[in-house]
Amino acid sequence: MLTEAPKTTSSTRSLISVIGASSVGTLIEWYDFYIFGSLATVLATKFFPEGNPTAAFLSTLATFAAGFIVRPFGALFFGRLGDLIGRKYTFMVTLMLMGGATFFIGLIPSYETIGYLAPTLVLVLRLLQGLALGGEYGGAATYVAEYSPVGQRGYWTSWIQTTATIGLFVSLLVILLTRKSMSKDDFDEWGWRVPFLVSILMVFISYIIRKNMHESPLFAKAKAEGKTSTNPLKESFGNKYNFKFVLLALFGATMGQGVVWYTGQFYAMNFVKTVCNVDPIQSDELMTVALLMGTPFFVVFGWLSDKIGRKGIMLSGMLVAILSYRTIYESMYQTTNVKNKQEITKGFSADSTVTPDPKVAGGTILTRTIKRTYTDGTLLTEVTKLKRSADPTTAPARPDIKKTVKLNDGDRWSLIWLVFIQVIFVTLVYGPIAAFLVEMFPVKIRYTSMSLPYHIGNGVFGGLLPAVATYLATGANEANMAADKAGKALPYAAPYLEGLWYPIIVAGVSLLIGLFYIRNRAQVVD
Repeated sequence: MLTEAPKTTSSTRSLISVIGASSVGTLIEWYDFYIFGSLATVLATKFFPEGNPTAAFLSTLATFAAGFIVRPFGALFFGRLGDLIGRKYTFMVTLMLMGGATFFIGLIPSYETIGYLAPTLVLVLRLLQGLALGGEYGGAATYVAEYSPVGQRGYWTSWIQTTATIGLFVSLLVILLTRKSMSKDDFDEWGWRVPFLVSILMVFISYIIRKNMHESPLFAKAKAEGKTSTNPLKESFGNKYNFKFVLLALFGATMGQGVVWYTGQFYAMNFVKTVCNVDPIQSDELMTVALLMGTPFFVVFGWLSDKIGRKGIMLSGMLVAILSYRTIYESMYQTTNVKNKQEITKGFSADSTVTPDPKVAGGTILTRTIKRTYTDGTLLTEVTKLKRSADPTTAPARPDIKKTVKLNDGDRWSLIWLVFIQVIFVTLVYGPIAAFLVEMFPVKIRYTSMSLPYHIGNGVFGGLLPAVATYLATGANEANMAADKAGKALPYAAPYLEGLWYPIIVAGVSLLIGLFYIRNRAQVVD
């Protein structure tokens, strides 16, 4: 007994070291990937033409989604490399690719300077980010799982699962600190570039940490025994038996997990900022607090999955999300809806200014700012900008109206709790997923086989969610406006909820497939 204790302690310390090194790199890659989404409302004004803010925002979300769509290709390319040459060296390459692409996004001139070349360059770099992330996650999850004791994989891999949310948390924190360190005009002008540029320092630190890591023991053993795959793609997807489990992993788990993940974090963030019009700093603060509160539950449910199985925990997360999304988002909307509040008459103020239009010779910009104060402490600021040409026969441009709601503390905490509940749904489906996927496939093709369903489920079904859901909600709103203009009954009682049908339907299909066709135990034993 005395000789065994030091060995266990050493093993545990070694495992903690492995997880720390893997997690730092993965966290930074998620940070790099998500600052684009966190700054979507700002980037829409920098890299796309003016005149239609909704179209620009949708274009930004589409570019954001493009990075997700190519993730499966990154999974195939880097997964193959990982099964051929090793886990460690493959995700070293993905780290450098991600960091370089993120850094260069921060250097791209705006649309005003280089025209359509700006969104084109952003799209190319975004695609490189997606390819890199497609190779990173599978490598990190596989690496940690292959170091972990078989009966504790849920617990140890759940630490890797926290990195996605912590990466988003860090991105919001860096953006928040950058916003607070300068004026709003400076942030909108050049400060938004800072979170992209500082990532290169994080990548360098992660590279230093990771370069001293050893190869995973299970892969090293398989390689020494000559049992690695010579053609991982063929063995993963050409083998009918293995391919069946790839499809089950996708449609019975990662597809539903993906939409729950992106609804609870990214759609929630976009909803608070663009539908509820909450002040950007308050939005980032409340998202940061909710994410910080929810993150420990990744480890809780990862640990629990070792005790009672992965399947029940993941499917329960999908079920509660499906049943409660519309109620939660209705509560979020009504919490911030100033129509439910009593205005203080003396708190009203209006101010108008006329300034020269720097882009049009002889043109002017009429800016009208209205502020309203409510009895509960809520402040509404409405800024309307109207561009006028020097030619009196030219019709004025469509006014640009921007509303900002600054919440009182009570409403702010209400939103924090409503987002926190969604983060709990995320931890249910996402905490056990790495161990679940690792245990479905054999060592020699594990990197390739688990990466593809994960990145299709998250990259395609999950990554498209912000754009698709926003498109559905925008379409419903426009249909209501058209009906109102025509004097007809409004077709949608709550158009802002229509986007939720996408995650509800996708998660529902995944729930049924997972319920009837997925086992509650490991498919393979190492």
